Amino acid sequence: MLDTHHGPRPDAAAQAAARGPIMEIDRLNLWYDDKHALKDVCFDLHRGEVLAFIGPSGCGKTTALKCLNRMHEGTRGVRIEGTILLDGQDIHAAEVDPPLLRRRFGWVAQKPNPFVMTVWDNVAYGARLHGLVRNRAELDDLVEDCLRRADLWDEVKDRMHKLDGTELSGGQQQRLCIARALSTRPEILLMDEPTGSIDPIATAHVEELMMDLRTDHTVVVVTHSMMQARRVADRVAYFHLGELLELGPTEALFTAARNHRARAFIEGRFG
Repeated sequence: MLDTHHGPRPDAAAQAAARGPIMEIDRLNLWYDDKHALKDVCFDLHRGEVLAFIGPSGCGKTTALKCLNRMHEGTRGVRIEGTILLDGQDIHAAEVDPPLLRRRFGWVAQKPNPFVMTVWDNVAYGARLHGLVRNRAELDDLVEDCLRRADLWDEVKDRMHKLDGTELSGGQQQRLCIARALSTRPEILLMDEPTGSIDPIATAHVEELMMDLRTDHTVVVVTHSMMQARRVADRVAYFHLGELLELGPTEALFTAARNHRARAFIEGRFG
């Protein structure tokens, strides 16, 4: 069970909005060949918030999530129109370097995917690749900090140079993947159903991490769990057949959704 001090913060959505958007998405459209998968999607992403994407399967949640860091780049048959601004800059502008852009994001997938290497090497990988540290001492400090922030340090600190990441339990593997995502010092964490393949106890652990991480990061999470969205999110966005039909503070949307499809989905009448 989650601690009572966790959960959406009072007036969190208003507080995040007051800090201004870190991303602005305007009239985003995406096609997979002839399939119109996203239709005029518009929203702002606020600094220091947890924003949850909900909606039926195949409604565009993960597609929208991948647009934020240009993960669709190079995918055959994909065409994107619209504007996505990060700190006021168009992420598709000619002067934007995609690898440098993606470094500002951390990605956590539904199924834990640790590298076949030690726990320490898993977390150190991104920082080494991008040259983010000057020496081994700084790298050790970074690995420890990321493992602590992912609440995994105490469980692996004595074995992290010998234990392979794939030998951990499912929940531990997902926390390792979160630590790895944090190692490149991202501003925004994109999480695609991060608890979809782990047990309830591990799920509670990851949910607490999501809420703790919003102190220093903006988090966007795709979830099929209405209970999870209500527990962790400051705002919720409801997608339906490629359209973003409603977005608002979590409690407002769960108790008084204006859109009838959003209301029916939240009440479990379809989906």
